[in-house]
Amino acid sequence: MKILLAVDGSEYTKKMLAYLTTHDELFSADNDFSAITVQSPLPPRARAAVGADVANQYYEEEAAKVTGPVNKFLQRHGITAKLLHKTGSAGEVIAKTANSGKFDLVIMGSHGHGALGNLVLGSVATKVLAHCSAPVLIVR
Repeated sequence: MKILLAVDGSEYTKKMLAYLTTHDELFSADNDFSAITVQSPLPPRARAAVGADVANQYYEEEAAKVTGPVNKFLQRHGITAKLLHKTGSAGEVIAKTANSGKFDLVIMGSHGHGALGNLVLGSVATKVLAHCSAPVLIVR
């Protein structure tokens, strides 16, 4: 099975990873795992001021802060994952990556604000559910 893990370095990511590694019967290391983190784009003026090279280096460093610990955790549990980092709106980018990469499952953590919170705050999980054609497992 081809599985996309949406990670952001939060406590919700940690809960999702704990769930993943404690359910070997469902998520064995035989699966094809990819972990994605999405960075918010810098404002256009800031990007223009620092230049594309500096901005891209910033995105890579921020992504490494998230994917580095995730990768170490997964490796300790015998899971090797491809690491992906992209820039944009997290929910839309995760869904687009899942659809274009033909993933069988997306797994992500969520804080679970509920319907009212989603109206006010927006929710990455809600956007992924709305735009993703693959099944999505949300761990709370």
